[in-house]
Amino acid sequence: MSAKVRSRATPVLRDTMYDRVSSWTIALFLGAAGLCFCVVAVWITNRLPAPTTAAAVELVEVPGGFEDGSPDETLRVDSPEPEAHDASPAEMPADQTEIAEALETVVELSESATQQVQQQFETGVQNTGKTGSAKGTGRKGLGVGPGTGGMPREQRWFVRFGDRAGVDEYAKQLQFFGIELGALLPDGQLAYASKLTEASPTVRYAAGGAGEQRLYMTWQGGDRRSADVELFKRAGVTVHADTVIFHFYPKETESQLVRLEVDYRGRPVKQIRRTYFAVEPSGQGYQFSVVRQIYLQ
Repeated sequence: MSAKVRSRATPVLRDTMYDRVSSWTIALFLGAAGLCFCVVAVWITNRLPAPTTAAAVELVEVPGGFEDGSPDETLRVDSPEPEAHDASPAEMPADQTEIAEALETVVELSESATQQVQQQFETGVQNTGKTGSAKGTGRKGLGVGPGTGGMPREQRWFVRFGDRAGVDEYAKQLQFFGIELGALLPDGQLAYASKLTEASPTVRYAAGGAGEQRLYMTWQGGDRRSADVELFKRAGVTVHADTVIFHFYPKETESQLVRLEVDYRGRPVKQIRRTYFAVEPSGQGYQFSVVRQIYLQ
C-alpha cells in the first residue's frame, strides 16, 4: 500500500480589511482626543480671572450723647464783661453770625474789632441776651457723651417714599426692601404687619419691643402715614390717629443705607447731622438714593 504525502501550504501573514478599518478608527479617535485636549488646555490658559468681590463690611458706629446735649452741661460765655450767673448770648436769626461765635473772638480782637461787633448788633436785630461772662463746660451740645461722637442712625436718617404712588405701589416698595410695619396698640402690644402686597397682610403680636434689635423709624412728616393706616386696616388692625407706627428695617437694608450715606460725599459719619434718602424705581425693583446731607459744625 503506497502512502501519499500531502504538502502543506506555508502560512502567509497579511492585513485583513478588518485590521485596516480598526487601526484607522483607533488612530482617528486618538487624534481627536489629542485635539480636544489641546483646545481645552488653550481655553483654560486664556480664561479671564474671576472678578474679585469685595467682602461684606459692616460699619459699626458708636455715637455719643444726644442732640440736645447732656443735662449737666452749663453754658460758657466768653466776654470782657463782668461775670454773671445767668449770662447768655443774644438770640440772632440763623442767617446772621451767632453771637456765641462772635464773642469767642472779642477777647483776642482789638478795640476796633470789638466796635465792629457792636455795630453788627445795631442792624435792626434786637439783642435779647444778657451781657456778661459765665464760666461753664462750654462743650457743644451735639454728640456729647460716651462713644466716638456723632449722631446715631435713627436720629440722622430721613427716608422719603414717593407721595404720588398708590397704596399698592407703596406696599411693593416696603416689601422689596423687607421693611416690616409695627404699631403700638393702646394695650401695650406691638402689632407687626408683613407680606404687605397680599390682600390680607400677615399680622403677629408681641408683648413689647424689648427684644427688638432692628433699626426702626417713625413718621416725622409727609402724607404716607395714611398708607400705613390703610395697610393695617387690610390686616384687620385698627390704628388710631395717635398710634405710633414704626418701620423696622432688616440688617441688609440698613447696611445698604450706610454704604450710600458714606459714598455720597465721603464724609465721616460723625460729621453728618442729617442724611435724606429717597426711594426710586430701578429696573424691576426699587433703590435708595441720597438726595441731601447736612453736616455738624
